[in-house]
Amino acid sequence: MSSRPVLDVLRRHRRPVAVGCGSSMVHQTCEALVPVAIGLAVDRAVSTGDVRAIAVSVVGVLVLFALLTSAGTYAFLVVDRAEFEEAHSLRTAVARAVLRDPAVLRERQVGDALSVATSDTRHAAEALGLVSFLASGCFGMVVAAVVLLRIDVALGLGLLVAVPVLVLGLQALAPRLEARVHDRQRSAGLAAAVAADLLAGLRPLRGFGGVPEAVRRYHLASALSRRAAVGAAGATSVVVGVSTLATGAVLVATAGVAGAFVARGRLDVGEFVTVVGMASFLADPVRNVSACVQQLAVSRASARRIVTLLAPPARPRAEARPHPGQPQPVPGEVLGVVTTDTATADALTQAFEGAGGAGGTLVEPAETHLLGDTLADALASGPVPPGRGVALADALEAAAAPTELGTALADGGGNFSGGQRQRIGLARALAADRELLVLRDPTTALDAVTEDRVAAGVRRLRAGHGTTVLITSSPLLLSRCDRVVLLTGAGRHATGTHAELLADPDYAAAVAR
Repeated sequence: MSSRPVLDVLRRHRRPVAVGCGSSMVHQTCEALVPVAIGLAVDRAVSTGDVRAIAVSVVGVLVLFALLTSAGTYAFLVVDRAEFEEAHSLRTAVARAVLRDPAVLRERQVGDALSVATSDTRHAAEALGLVSFLASGCFGMVVAAVVLLRIDVALGLGLLVAVPVLVLGLQALAPRLEARVHDRQRSAGLAAAVAADLLAGLRPLRGFGGVPEAVRRYHLASALSRRAAVGAAGATSVVVGVSTLATGAVLVATAGVAGAFVARGRLDVGEFVTVVGMASFLADPVRNVSACVQQLAVSRASARRIVTLLAPPARPRAEARPHPGQPQPVPGEVLGVVTTDTATADALTQAFEGAGGAGGTLVEPAETHLLGDTLADALASGPVPPGRGVALADALEAAAAPTELGTALADGGGNFSGGQRQRIGLARALAADRELLVLRDPTTALDAVTEDRVAAGVRRLRAGHGTTVLITSSPLLLSRCDRVVLLTGAGRHATGTHAELLADPDYAAAVAR
């Protein structure tokens, strides 16, 4: 999204916005013509007692109501659908940004990011409907002004002067309201983030007696959120109060002037009915314009928060320092990599992840996350590259994973043990069948018997299915590798088979259990 994110939202949905604006304008035009139709009925039917004219007038009013109802319903249908689609698109973009680069959360708590992905995406998408209603409200006021000009130039000109002044005055309040709303949403996100962190760390907090301090911090964040919410409510109340008073003043003035004109004989009864009805009608578009001004401030504030998450400030990137012995896998082999420290293993994993932009690479981390409602959902890995494919049943067998695909998943797969989750994640990676598969510590939660079965299954299933890199210290896995590379934090490296490298003290210490 650009520096004007609301405009980006409108550009992406040009057609629905145009259709919504057009249908809303038809709705407002018909609604504005209702007082005109009633005034004409009074002059040409009611006052004359002409039955035929009365019937025609009734039919005409009914047609107007049918048209305005149909146009309004269609406008809501088109705009609401576009809003739902845009909100979904924004939520997907936020999720994709976090999944692709978790570093965006370094300066933002998880709860705050969740607030952006839910509340802010919805408010930003609402700009589509707000623009349609704003356009229809302005158009309705123009139609009313034209009608009044035809009845009496003075009344029409007065309205043409009063309404723009009213709208511009309300617009002048928008920046203040937008700033208050932005503060409210930001502080609410921070309060949610503190609460999420408190719940996530409740067990260790209880362990070292940190619950009172954590609660104190939450109270501070909650109080800040409350003050921001009160400030935003105050700003909204000012806008609503000013718009209500201004609208009332315009309506009273219009009705008063029209009544004076009737007393002088300048207007007849039908024209007076039209003017009073038009003055009453004007309350609706003026309120719509006022509400749209307020809500657009909310949409702009939400869109700015989305932009900051999708395009965070540029951070200096640490220069990549590849290990001097960083292995280069040979096509078709099973390569084992043993490191003597976690930092080297992390750097190597990140290096493979960095090469994962090509669709043929998959890196399965040590920590397994299971998403979905059932085990079948958790095992879904997306489309398989053309010309490749491993049967899910074969992947499950190789990983010794649970096979009851209809099993319901608790949050994150909590109803499975750590070892089961690890084997399910391994089966998912095997079923994806990528040209280069990198597995980071895939068997740390398994007993020796199951680990040996899994090691044999991985070797058997990956034979002829591409290159496999095992970053592990498991002797059972390493013994089934074609080649093993030892990397030390000091920059030393050695290459050989598992049996050959056992003579190396560093290697023996790394794989000893």
